[in-house]
Amino acid sequence: MKAIVVVDRHWGIGRKGGLLFRLPEDMAFFRATTLGKIVVMGAKTYASFPHGALPNRTNVVLDDSGRTYPDAESASTPESLAKLLAKYPDDEVFVIGGASVYKLLLAQCDEVYVTKVNADGDAEVFFPDLDAAPDWKLARCGEPVSDNGFTIRFCRYIRA
Repeated sequence: MKAIVVVDRHWGIGRKGGLLFRLPEDMAFFRATTLGKIVVMGAKTYASFPHGALPNRTNVVLDDSGRTYPDAESASTPESLAKLLAKYPDDEVFVIGGASVYKLLLAQCDEVYVTKVNADGDAEVFFPDLDAAPDWKLARCGEPVSDNGFTIRFCRYIRA
């Protein structure tokens, strides 16, 4: 399993239930990376999409309320999520948020795509600092790119 996330310089990922930045280059990267794949998210992340499920992907929502989604598969417990995901190739599954789903599934990931934004997004919600985690290693970090007034870098971490 893999994860994909955008972080600020403090590994912040969200504020007031939303994203910290609007980044067209990163959105294009996200789209290209997850197209045709399985994307796993929590109910709040799903609700943040203006048109429902992300197109051209298998959407899977973890929602402990038991709610179902007409355009996505759903699971109400971590156990039922594991059972649902078992039918897919592990390297096709991307965890896309939010914070509680990242926290739940990061231990099962062997690769994380991190878009690092060289800015402070005044975050309230954070992703674990993979640079400080002994079980993660930076495999690649691209050159700085300008995106909507911010400097970003596309990085990839692998489990050490």
